[in-house]
Amino acid sequence: MFEAIDTFLDTMLQSLGIWGPIVGCFLITIESMVPILPLFVFITLNFLAFGNILGFIISWFFTCVGCSISFFLFRKKVQTWWYKRLKSRGLLSTKTMNKITSLKFEQLTTIIAIPFTPAFLVNIACGLSKMSYKKFIIALMIGKSFLVYFWGFVGVSLVESLKHPTYLIKVFVLLAIAYIFSMIINKKLNIKE
Repeated sequence: MFEAIDTFLDTMLQSLGIWGPIVGCFLITIESMVPILPLFVFITLNFLAFGNILGFIISWFFTCVGCSISFFLFRKKVQTWWYKRLKSRGLLSTKTMNKITSLKFEQLTTIIAIPFTPAFLVNIACGLSKMSYKKFIIALMIGKSFLVYFWGFVGVSLVESLKHPTYLIKVFVLLAIAYIFSMIINKKLNIKE
C-alpha cells in the first residue's frame, strides 16, 4: 500500500510537467488568503518536485507574496469599513488593536514561524491594525522561512515514511512538539484575545 501511494505521488508530480511550478505557486499564494487549503501539502509537493533548495525558495517566496496580498487587502480596502463594523458591534476594542500594533518584532516573527498559527488570521489582524508594513514584511520573511522549512521537512519525511514506516513515529513526535510549542506561545502571548 505504501509503495502504491509513493508511486502515485511520483507519477502525479511527473505528469504535471511545466504546470507543476505554476500550480504550486498559485495554490501557495491563494492558501495565505483562503485558510481551508492545506499549505503543508503544497510545500511538500514543491520540495518533492524541485528538491529541498528550489522547493524551499519557491514555497517561501509565494507564501510571503500571498500573506502580503492579504495584508494589503485588509489594510487598503477593508480596514476602515471592517473596523467600524466590528467596533459598532462590540466585537473589536481599541485595546485589542493597540495590543496587535504594539507586538514586538520578535513576538510577531515567532507567531508567524509557529506551524499551527493560522496565517490568515495573523494577516487580517496585522492589516487591520496600525502596524507598519516594514515591520510586518520583515517578520513575515524571517518567520515564514522557518515555517516553510518545518513543513517541507515534515512533508518529505512523511512521504519517505511510505517507504520506511518507522519514520512515521519521528514525524508524529515532531508534529506533537510543534503543536505543544505553538499552544504554549499562543497562551503566553495571548494571541487568542
